[in-house]
Amino acid sequence: MTNAPAPTLPSARGPLSALVIDHLRADPTAPHGIAAPEAVSPAALTEVDPYGDDLQLALYLCYELHYRGFAEVDTEWEWQPGLLALRGELERHFRAALHRDVPVTGGETAGHAMDELSVESPDGDGASYHLRDAGTWDQYRQMFALRSVYHLKEADPHAWAIPRLRGHAKAAFVAVEFDEFGGGHGDAVHQELFAELLRAAHLREDYLGYLDIVPAAALTPVNLMSLFGLHRRYRGAAVGHLAATEITSPPGSARLLSGLDRLQAPEPCRHFYREHVEADAVHEQILRTDVVGDLIRTEPECETDIVFGIRAFLFVEDALDAHVMTAWRAGRSALVGEL
Repeated sequence: MTNAPAPTLPSARGPLSALVIDHLRADPTAPHGIAAPEAVSPAALTEVDPYGDDLQLALYLCYELHYRGFAEVDTEWEWQPGLLALRGELERHFRAALHRDVPVTGGETAGHAMDELSVESPDGDGASYHLRDAGTWDQYRQMFALRSVYHLKEADPHAWAIPRLRGHAKAAFVAVEFDEFGGGHGDAVHQELFAELLRAAHLREDYLGYLDIVPAAALTPVNLMSLFGLHRRYRGAAVGHLAATEITSPPGSARLLSGLDRLQAPEPCRHFYREHVEADAVHEQILRTDVVGDLIRTEPECETDIVFGIRAFLFVEDALDAHVMTAWRAGRSALVGEL
């Protein structure tokens, strides 16, 4: 994956994503700019599903310009004013839905929210439990494809928060990210480990290789991270999101590893989750005390956003889990196309 070319644009899933794709294929310096049609006016957006395929793909495409971009897209689009204005409208609709569906009261503490994450039933009914106990190799491969839109950029969305922190919280946050990026060793970067997992599972390892067949429920968690990382006002939410990610990762990864052991899956697949069981347990303690604790001490106004980041993480991950289990219980693929 290291020297892989930039990805190509996917197919549109509705008028919003079609509008974005049409413009990204055009000249960003053309005088016409972006004409915001009725489809993206604030009033019209109230009729659009904020978690649906069309809006989430459109938003994902806009955000991707700040990561690796697309092979056929001029790099000038990253800061094209018209596209930024369009992205702003999409974000406002997405943010409004999140704040409606993930309410946070001023009395909630980050400590309590993190403690709640640590309490898990050994007999849950989510996707990781199913994969541990009865998952098939085909279902694992579906999960790998679903998560590829995140794991092949793992740690990148959270890295946007680094320049927005200071002091001890910043140093500790960087320490966690340093591990995610392989501790100075390119072959240990978690993105590379996931590419090795995909190869071992006989899946495409190219960046965004499965974007065309990944449902909105798998795009939303990545868009949430990009939203938090790219907006300084959400620095607390980005910290809360990373804390939630690291706290829930070891038990979830342990369940996935157990299922892979049961299936005698290729070692690179097991290694990816084994690494997360071991490393993320350490990261949890750093984030609880040295990042979250110090940020609240120095910027107490961030605590509500930290809690929001934790709760929003749970909300979108639960939605993905529900999507996957609904499909599997019905005997369908969790993807919107064939592997």
